[in-house]
Amino acid sequence: MYENFSGIRVLAYCVMSNHIHLLLEIPPMPEGGLSDEQLLQRLRAIYNTATVAEVELQLIAARTKGLSTMADEIHQRYTYRMHNLSQYMKTVMQRMTQWYNRQNERSGTLWEERFKSVIVEIGIAARMMAAYIDLNPVRAGMVTDPADYHWSSYGEAIGGGKKGNGKKAREGLVRACMSHRGVEFDATKWSEVAKTYRKLLGLALERKSGAAHTQVSAYKAQRLAEVTRKSLQQPQKPDSNHAQKQVNDSVLPELKMAEMLGHRIRYFSDGAVIGSKVFVNEAFALAREKFSAHRKDGARKMRGAAEAAAGILWSARDLRLKVAMAQN
Repeated sequence: MYENFSGIRVLAYCVMSNHIHLLLEIPPMPEGGLSDEQLLQRLRAIYNTATVAEVELQLIAARTKGLSTMADEIHQRYTYRMHNLSQYMKTVMQRMTQWYNRQNERSGTLWEERFKSVIVEIGIAARMMAAYIDLNPVRAGMVTDPADYHWSSYGEAIGGGKKGNGKKAREGLVRACMSHRGVEFDATKWSEVAKTYRKLLGLALERKSGAAHTQVSAYKAQRLAEVTRKSLQQPQKPDSNHAQKQVNDSVLPELKMAEMLGHRIRYFSDGAVIGSKVFVNEAFALAREKFSAHRKDGARKMRGAAEAAAGILWSARDLRLKVAMAQN
């Protein structure tokens, strides 16, 4: 409902027992704003027929009298809540509180604190974040396969959802995985995305089977052979599998990052900005006033549980490892 009203799209989600995760795309308001009909269409997503009809009559009256300022004010009454993350989350959280209170005959607040948000670059960062979100119930020990958890984007995409086809969830995951290639919300590309996304999820579950296992094993064997050859100072023999070596070299970094998704990664909730070094530095430059004066750039190398992504993904925050200090 609030996707259709706000213009914000959900790419991936997971509803857990005490918190939720969302990967959202927040496009800007269309240039020139919304037409009257577009506004009314947005309103139909969350308002009843009588309310929308009343707004339509007000717009018709304003346009008929040539009162463009009045029409603009009617638009502003609603559009300030559109294409806005804070307004979107505020409304969704309020509505969920109202629903939960009715279901459980209670009153008062439901959420402990304000939501956390991280800016994520399209491409590998968005793809990894989507997989990290879908793997939440696996990390929590609730299921062994993310497809078995119905309250997530991947579970809906596989299980079909209420309408039996999972189209909405598939569109979101296609966009999350292929947006860097200019692909929109196109469910027809799900079969193409499903294989690579499933492999990413499977590797995170340490299911290194088939080609993936062969590639990792071949890479490790090759590295061992190189180390042995150098230690014995033996001349290198011609490599008849040079092409395969190139494939192994290119796939290994992402395989390692897939494995790290099986662990909790603070950067994905507290990193502020996640993406390439250039992307994080650009975001830092745009929000320079929010950082201390002595800081020179924005990109920080990932460490700890996210070390496998170091040098490929960067964070705007340097999350230092907690060290237990013994007291004398």
